[in-house]
Amino acid sequence: MAFDFIFMLTEDDRTIPDARERLQDVLAGGARHIGFKDVGLPFEDLKGLASEIRAAGGRAYLEVVSLDAESELRSARAAIDLEVDCLLGGTRAETVAPMLRAHPVRYFPFPGEIVSHPSILKGTVETIADSARRLADLETVHGLDLLAYRFDGDVPELMKAVCAATAKPVIVAGSIDTEERIVAVAEAGAAGFTVGTAAFRGAFPAAGEGLVAQVQAILAMTGRARQRSSAPRKIALVAHNNRKAQLLAWVRRHRETLARHSIVATGGTGTMLGKEDPTLSIRRLQRGSHGGDQQLGALVATGELDAVIFFADPHGPASLDFDLLALMRLAIQHDIPIACSPAAADLFVAASL
Repeated sequence: MAFDFIFMLTEDDRTIPDARERLQDVLAGGARHIGFKDVGLPFEDLKGLASEIRAAGGRAYLEVVSLDAESELRSARAAIDLEVDCLLGGTRAETVAPMLRAHPVRYFPFPGEIVSHPSILKGTVETIADSARRLADLETVHGLDLLAYRFDGDVPELMKAVCAATAKPVIVAGSIDTEERIVAVAEAGAAGFTVGTAAFRGAFPAAGEGLVAQVQAILAMTGRARQRSSAPRKIALVAHNNRKAQLLAWVRRHRETLARHSIVATGGTGTMLGKEDPTLSIRRLQRGSHGGDQQLGALVATGELDAVIFFADPHGPASLDFDLLALMRLAIQHDIPIACSPAAADLFVAASL
């Protein structure tokens, strides 16, 4: 994921009673990543909340803050039944991860020792980073949920250590209430952060009163912080045969920028780019004619790509359009930027890389 802001419909680590009503303000403010906790509302209300988030084109997150084993397992089963996109938090990854193996839920457990409610992160920078490393080694752990600002120590150093401990995305949660902290999260290499209580209490300087203005203000801060993010992006590069030379020229222009990120490419494009610059980090899929476009679609659907750059041939056979249209539909569904020309791809580089 790119550097994203996840709005939590929560105060003091509990889902707010009027979450479904306040969701409309959050959506009006422009938030697309929206979550809630496993405590505060009954299951049926959470189910309705998750459905409304996804119906509005958002990505739904459930965060576990329950400390006992029975409640955590119940919350993991709820994530499956609620069909949320991501399950955040929890401390029993060895038990929860196998439960999620057969389901599309992406899992981000807490590294370190979590105590009390609201949650507090205990340990040292070294022990928490070691915990992060062990968790990230589990196959069905897709990333980490770090309670950085609930840690009584050097928070920037902790965030950098945890982000360095794994190539998987790190989401920073807990008590982010200033632009300074948002920037620190970006500079540490995290993939995103959560805000809940602070927005409901009007902690961020905004152009107006109310929750809509708070969300707009945080999104603006996120955009500024994204320019200073050190987290590598995963970018798909594809081109129809008659546009491969154009893509190659584009890659040459942005070589230094792309060298800091990971590239995913269909077979022929990946081979071409690898020959051009063997130092680029390139994962090759099948050739487009052998299912490579479908593999890209699967990566979009599972949230593993930050952007798709597909230089399309407007004069190619009509059969080529079906694969591109399918990929565009998935990108729209999952809110992943897709660029089909050099000018559009340049805009993505300027805005996000």
